[in-house]
Amino acid sequence: MLNMVKKNGVALPREGTASAVREAALSGAVESPSTPARPKRRAFTAAYKQRVLREADAAAASGQDGAIGELLRREGLYSSHLTEWRRARDAGELAGLTPQKRGRKPSKPALADEIARLQRQVAKLEQDLYKANTIVDVQKKLASLLGETLPEPTAEDFARGPESSRRRR
Repeated sequence: MLNMVKKNGVALPREGTASAVREAALSGAVESPSTPARPKRRAFTAAYKQRVLREADAAAASGQDGAIGELLRREGLYSSHLTEWRRARDAGELAGLTPQKRGRKPSKPALADEIARLQRQVAKLEQDLYKANTIVDVQKKLASLLGETLPEPTAEDFARGPESSRRRR
């Protein structure tokens, strides 16, 4: 059945039901939108893990009943933490005691997109240069066939760019 909490002998409606909303509206109480903050995942440093493992080993060696449980409660840990950390320590993996970054590993290096873009740009510029050199060669051959001499470009022509030499002719 419904889980009603009695206050002063009157059953209060469950939170979120239509009658609870109606009652809140009638009482004038403003319901605050209390969205709880998302809990953060704890990350333990290698030094912390080593310290806790030393304390757990000392507690186990002391022979006191509940010494490890007391340590776990004090530190807010689970016994699975100790099991996992001991396994990493016994495997000789100090790096295994450092927290690992969670989530999917990046499929390609961070600069791969930039490198690919620049390589495409270089390939396009090389094609344009090849076309320009071909055009210049054809112009030279045509000029020699027609017996005309082409004017030599000056430093000023290079400074102004390709448009200036086209307008001059």
